[in-house]
Amino acid sequence: MKKSIKKYSILVVLLVSIGISFSFRSDFFEVAKQIEIYNTLFKELNMYYVDEINPAEFTNKAIKNTLKDLDPYTNYYNEQDVEEAKIKREGEYAGVGVAVYYDKTGITLAEIYKGYSADKAGLKAGDIITKVDGEPLQNMEREQLSEFLKGTPNSSVSVEISREGKTFTTTLTREKVSVNPVAFYDLIDEETGYIVLTRFSNKASAEVKKAFKALKKKGMKKLVFDLRGNPGGSLLEAINISNFFLPKGSTIVSTKAKVKKWSNTYRATNNPLDLDMPITVLVDGSSASASEIVSGALQDYDRAVILGERSFGKGLVQRYRNLNYGTQLKVTISKYYTPSGRCIQELDYANRDTNGKVPKFSDGGVNKFTTQNGRTVYDGGGVMPDVSLKISKKTDETKKLLRSRAVFNFTTDYFYQNKEISDVTKFRFSDADFKSFEQYLLKDTTFVTKQEKSFKEAMKTVKDVKMVSQEYKKIQQKLKKDKINKISINEDILKVLLQEEVVSRYYYEEGVYQNKLKNDIAIIEATRLLKDIDKYNNILVKK
Repeated sequence: MKKSIKKYSILVVLLVSIGISFSFRSDFFEVAKQIEIYNTLFKELNMYYVDEINPAEFTNKAIKNTLKDLDPYTNYYNEQDVEEAKIKREGEYAGVGVAVYYDKTGITLAEIYKGYSADKAGLKAGDIITKVDGEPLQNMEREQLSEFLKGTPNSSVSVEISREGKTFTTTLTREKVSVNPVAFYDLIDEETGYIVLTRFSNKASAEVKKAFKALKKKGMKKLVFDLRGNPGGSLLEAINISNFFLPKGSTIVSTKAKVKKWSNTYRATNNPLDLDMPITVLVDGSSASASEIVSGALQDYDRAVILGERSFGKGLVQRYRNLNYGTQLKVTISKYYTPSGRCIQELDYANRDTNGKVPKFSDGGVNKFTTQNGRTVYDGGGVMPDVSLKISKKTDETKKLLRSRAVFNFTTDYFYQNKEISDVTKFRFSDADFKSFEQYLLKDTTFVTKQEKSFKEAMKTVKDVKMVSQEYKKIQQKLKKDKINKISINEDILKVLLQEEVVSRYYYEEGVYQNKLKNDIAIIEATRLLKDIDKYNNILVKK
């Protein structure tokens, strides 16, 4: 009997092995077959198509089209993209100290970094670089424009600037630019520290640690840790930062992948910085990925009170894979799970409907999990805050507005119309200022709704334009006023954004956070909560 069972077991193992081997060979054959088809097609097109084909552009589009039906985080990077991705991860590059927009007019300066070459030359946000070393930049592709300001440290570049209808030329010196992921830290009051982390770059944990120790020396006994607007980054940096506040050996995050070696449980491997200090972590709808790993872990261990809005809901992990000729693939390799076992991924990219719409995991219901103290938390769509802030829900029109350059352009106008503003901590974007913003939108051309676009397209089919021109203008104005009424629903959100944009023009990024410490409702609420230690502790116990 034992011998027959043993023979049967061996037979099963052999059949499974043969099946796996056949499946592997079958998959490999199918991949090789499709690659051969593409190669043949490409050669035929290149040889016989009537017009010239740009091989790099053709392949780039083909690859990106192939990936578009997967999740938006799986991306192909050509050689230039690889360099830009590296800059984001490492936070260092050789440049002139600016953030930019690329368009048909040239290179628009979106932000000036304090103390770097562009700042020293007196350049301002809103300036447009129209020529570099005498070469006009109009109508160039983004890929071309992105190369002009880069170069080796200490090299110089001559730029022609367009500002408020006037032009001038200046020389900039490229230098090593280091973007600190801890954009700001300070004491809010004698005992409450504030640290803002804007990205989980390779320096994130080292900079958070440095800021934490500096504030401890100043007397910090409570901490507001701001992860709002932080899109994520390095998984390992998220683990290191969680470890600052969790005991050595604690499970911080686990990953589950198709490839077994990428399914791991990550634990705290170092001694923590502090296990007792009361902490509030600020999150919003743009806090994603690594931000959610940190906030999720601290919430699951009841180590911090999470305050703000529900986070973005990105529970996927990517890894860079090197390809030929210096290109790379960033590919989603796994899902991650917080210590309680929840995956906070919101969108189910594997199950798009026939129209391409991506369903939410929460559409099928959410699952309950429990924190270390027995509190109930849920999966299926971001980290829900323990304390929610009451803010308006963004309308479609407001979302469209924020994707346009209307706020940026208005702020540029505001800056040149107001030579100075009040003290950095006292400035408020007033009701009168908001009315001015609404009036500005009536003439703005960058914030265009679907209705306006459709109406404009429809007018192109009208033969006798003169006959309907008056009615056209009336309807056009009505559509503009309607969209302004819709964005006014979110006046609370927009006033905050506009206040930050204005302050940054006069006092740089540092000034924005100095202003926030005194005026930001989330920081004020977090500070108030930390002062009421009984209320703080009560939030973290099972109800």
